[in-house]
Amino acid sequence: MELIAIIEGRASVHRLPARGTVVLGRGGSADLDLDHASVSRRHARLHLGDAVSVEDLGSANGTRLLVTRLDALNTAQTIDQRLLPNVSVAVAKTAAIHLGSVVVLVRQLTDDAPLATPPDGMVFASPAMKKLVDLIERIAVSPLSVLLVGETGAGKDVVARAIHARSPRVGGPFVAVNCAALPEQLIEAELFGHDRGAFTGATIAKPGLLETASSGTAFLDEIGELPLAHQGKLLRVLEAGEVQRVGALKPRPIDVRFVAATNRDLAREVERGTFRRDLFFRLAGMTLTIPPLRERREDIAPLAHHFAVRAAKAVSRPTPALSPEVLAVLERHSFPGNVRELKNVIERAVALAGPSAIAPEHLYLEPATTAATVMGGTSGIGFVDPRGSDDERSRIVEALAQCAGNQTRAAELLGISRRTLVNRLGEYGIARPLRERR
Repeated sequence: MELIAIIEGRASVHRLPARGTVVLGRGGSADLDLDHASVSRRHARLHLGDAVSVEDLGSANGTRLLVTRLDALNTAQTIDQRLLPNVSVAVAKTAAIHLGSVVVLVRQLTDDAPLATPPDGMVFASPAMKKLVDLIERIAVSPLSVLLVGETGAGKDVVARAIHARSPRVGGPFVAVNCAALPEQLIEAELFGHDRGAFTGATIAKPGLLETASSGTAFLDEIGELPLAHQGKLLRVLEAGEVQRVGALKPRPIDVRFVAATNRDLAREVERGTFRRDLFFRLAGMTLTIPPLRERREDIAPLAHHFAVRAAKAVSRPTPALSPEVLAVLERHSFPGNVRELKNVIERAVALAGPSAIAPEHLYLEPATTAATVMGGTSGIGFVDPRGSDDERSRIVEALAQCAGNQTRAAELLGISRRTLVNRLGEYGIARPLRERR
């Protein structure tokens, strides 16, 4: 077993025996020292075995169990139980134990499972990511909304989960919403929910995605793709802490921490009039920029090993070795698709290598691309520069030409959503290809 302790946003992982008892507290009188003023010297006792239970030892600030469950209507319900002294209470797998201000999670491991490093899924070695993680640890405990900015595939979703994992809301739900994937005609009902009879086919009431995130974190990915018509209602949720289902007469209170992500320059979208200024400032309580993989090459080797372990485990194989030659090839590549591209490359390599070590011939990499090309240089198409550049129009035209007018493929080539591409066609006065006109 392992225990994850979150103290003022900083997570640490500790091995636990498979069976027995462990006293949690502050100082030398405890088996496991949780150094925080809100923790008593002998605060609580864990009972470990086939099941896990916790017992408060008469602590000054008490011990609480927080468990989030979905009810029959798929609404998140958080149960907050304060323990009586010297009474042992079973700990559910999804429960968070609160010892004063310290949050503790207990997880069951298989016999050969390695210690989780780190618990939030972040793998890095570069100074750039160490600085980012330091910022994450400082802001995770705050209720501030966070805006994550970075290229497609850079790992914005992993950073969002890290913020949740290091926050006091770790026992609550983490609900990820891809704003670019929501059909425009269903956005309102999906985000905010609907009452019974609100529209044809609404035979039962249904909570929206934001409502199911109550007591936890809502991750609004691709927030720049949210149509202007729906931004005002989202703003009200942020400002008032309540959500009104479609067809409902009264709003419902929710308690949600918002993390949003985009690969676009929202300040520029505000000037264009495609994104609300007030919503932008509400979302950007704190802005974190995730550097692209080409700017943190020290992370390529540990990430490659991490993905190799996961890919091999998925097919019940031993983890194949990555030779220095393989790592050298990977570290020379610019990875225009960032961490997502590296993950795909390693997964393919594990499949091709079989039981053998991964060799350079198992690596299927996109044609070499310079950093300048990725950010919109003259030697290729690359991603649409989220900061905006003078030749953005020409890159869109070239992408459409290369893809024979297929907007979906052109958007993928440019690293943007199809909805964004359609908006850009209108802004730049580019005629939509005949094959896709309605």
